[in-house]
Amino acid sequence: MLSEKSVPVVRATLPAVGGAIGDITPLFYKKMFAARPELLRDLFNRGNQAIGEQQRALAGSIAAFATMLLERPDERPDALLGRIAHKHASLGITSDQYTIVHEHLFAAIADVLGEAVTPEVAAAWDEVYWLMAGALIAAEAELYQKAGVPGGAVWRELEIADRHEVAPDVAAFLLRSPDGSPLPDFRPGQYVSVQVELPDGARQIRQYSLSSAPGRPEWRITVKRVRAAGAPEGEVSSRLHEHALPGDRLRVSTPFGDLSLPEGDGPLLLVSAGIGGTPMLSMLDHLAATGATRRVVVVHADRSAAAHAHRDELRSLVEALPNGELHLWYEEAGAPEARVGRADLGVLSLPEGATAYLCGSLPFMRAVRGDLLGLGVPARKVHYEVFGPDLWLGRD
Repeated sequence: MLSEKSVPVVRATLPAVGGAIGDITPLFYKKMFAARPELLRDLFNRGNQAIGEQQRALAGSIAAFATMLLERPDERPDALLGRIAHKHASLGITSDQYTIVHEHLFAAIADVLGEAVTPEVAAAWDEVYWLMAGALIAAEAELYQKAGVPGGAVWRELEIADRHEVAPDVAAFLLRSPDGSPLPDFRPGQYVSVQVELPDGARQIRQYSLSSAPGRPEWRITVKRVRAAGAPEGEVSSRLHEHALPGDRLRVSTPFGDLSLPEGDGPLLLVSAGIGGTPMLSMLDHLAATGATRRVVVVHADRSAAAHAHRDELRSLVEALPNGELHLWYEEAGAPEARVGRADLGVLSLPEGATAYLCGSLPFMRAVRGDLLGLGVPARKVHYEVFGPDLWLGRD
């Protein structure tokens, strides 16, 4: 928790810092990338930087953490920290990199706020930063230890064993160890980072869910080619779609991610949209392989039956569960097995006490979470996964 000396200073300056954070974070990244261009080239997502999403995510995380320190000083924001720590671990972040961030972030704060950053203010916000950084460093060290890798040494070279086109602009890649050695275990719902060298020499990293159950000789990732209107085309996804073939090698991280299937026999609600269905496939594959009898309600929304990646596999996995049920919503009519329009959980009979897992676009997950809370599902029972900068930080 914050020291007694820093609490009133942070409380008094939080509105000013929060109000200026939209100016602070772009300047911070500009300073850091000028001093350390390799970080933009080989670590940070250049597409997210170009459209400002990473800046907004950093601003949100700092503001959320500072607010929690003031409003709930006896609690640790585990959900907030856990999600960031897993993402950092999948990138191989090391403790020394927090010092680099600190240097350029506080230089940006001083530049933007000027004389308002007195030594007392600087010391108080320095304490906020290192409380957050220290908690993340400890969490990441624990993740590395559990994964059995030295800090940051998460990368391995894997071979593409096979490739399948599973929907328009969606390809599934089977990955194996080149020497046939077993791959590390993972929890259903986790993801890996994939680092791809681009034509300009940059080695960009993206996260992809493992879309099949653990315990197999191969990992499977399912990659949707990013073609968003008004945004840069996905550099890594496009490169994989255009050039990655069986026999090629990919640099892949150890699996991480805190959206993972819980043990036990409690009921589950798995809700996804579009490519967000991939971690749910891993969970369902594991449940089917282990003969699970718990009640599992699966909801998936997509543009159309043709756009729905792994559609037949999803149906087969749910049918393999004695207490599984599948509900589909497509934006386009024409699929008799699906309702048309937006997914509406209010028309379903949800299992009492279910733990809900969400994956999809942020607007989709916000809407579904709101529906679930309105239906009486406790916030602590609703979990979600975000790929890319988390613009939804601070949720309970």
